[in-house]
Amino acid sequence: MAIEAVGAAMSSAMTGSLQQLDQMAAQAAGSNAQLAGAVSEASGTDAQGFAGMLKDSLARVSQSQQVAAGQARAFELGSPDVSLDQVMVAGQKASLEFEMTVQVRNKLLSAYKEIMNMAV
Repeated sequence: MAIEAVGAAMSSAMTGSLQQLDQMAAQAAGSNAQLAGAVSEASGTDAQGFAGMLKDSLARVSQSQQVAAGQARAFELGSPDVSLDQVMVAGQKASLEFEMTVQVRNKLLSAYKEIMNMAV
């Protein structure tokens, strides 16, 4: 049960982080749409490339958390297919992926704030 609570808390934190990033992206897109188009044309890349990659990464982290919670639940119910070491490895993997995601978010936020504070 404790693992389910941790999984739920991590899932809600991920959702909150994703919403915060979406809000910042919408704000940045609204104020700098022309600049983004010029950069996209100059670099030859699609503007959705980074956003898509970020969403895929968040989906993988969420999937990893769901797998870990599912394995923990199966182990608690006494399933012979799941061993304790598998549960612990899956839990640690999900935890590390979540921590990495939080650190990436923190770096993105700090870079965004630094850019917004630049004098033009």
